[in-house]
Amino acid sequence: MARAKSSAYDPAVALEFFRSAGKPQRFAKGATVFSENRVGIPLLMPTRVYLLVEGEVGLFAGEEHVASIHAGEVFGEMAALGGTARSATAHAMFDCEVIGLDDAQFRSALRKRPGFALMLMSVMASRLRDNLGRLGGAPSAGGAPRDAAALDPQMLADLGEVVGAAARFRYPAGKLIMREGERGVALYAVLEGRVEIRIGETAVEKVGPGGVFGEMSLVDREPRLASAVAETDCVLLAMSRHMFLTLVKQSPKFGAAMLKAVSERAAFIASRLSKAPAEDGKAAAA
Repeated sequence: MARAKSSAYDPAVALEFFRSAGKPQRFAKGATVFSENRVGIPLLMPTRVYLLVEGEVGLFAGEEHVASIHAGEVFGEMAALGGTARSATAHAMFDCEVIGLDDAQFRSALRKRPGFALMLMSVMASRLRDNLGRLGGAPSAGGAPRDAAALDPQMLADLGEVVGAAARFRYPAGKLIMREGERGVALYAVLEGRVEIRIGETAVEKVGPGGVFGEMSLVDREPRLASAVAETDCVLLAMSRHMFLTLVKQSPKFGAAMLKAVSERAAFIASRLSKAPAEDGKAAAA
């Protein structure tokens, strides 16, 4: 789920976005909006991202209540945008009204309001920072790092044209590219080689050609959540925050690709956090 904690999030804008492509749906108290571990079937039962217009929705991992969604908040985005299974069940705690968008509807709305992608990314970044802070910033050391998804080759080529040859940088194997806790000034796309992403001492992700990293700090202007080290000799394309924000606001295709990258990354990190011991409970995403 995504909670409207980010200062960049505007519930009124979110409502306009969802209304532009979807219709309200009522759920009676006790009804299930979606179920844990469910994977969507695109043509029959697509996975949807929801906006709660009225009422309250509770998220449950098994029998444990892990979060409450209130009017104006978006939820279910990580499974919908990242193509993953639901990590929680959503129950209507009172009579509710929601608007749900499948992938086609979401992309249709994004073409009309591409800037909403930035707002939603800021919400996911804010929630991920909250989870890391609550659990001491230590994801579970168990399990292999994930392989980051790659951008469409044509999109990567187009980015290279827009940013220019001067924004290409070479890093030898073992070189630190960005450090956790520092201010973020650039987003990186891997053109050649492989980069390892680490939170603390834990490797959480491998980024190969076409993969991107460093975007979250540009979205919310907070310190870097992770460090990045060149696993092999690599060539990277660096993009300034201004260029990144401009592309997200003007290109629905780029915004959708970045939303997918952020949602997949946030869902994976949340799954690792949920396995880490903590007194405050588990981090969950739906």
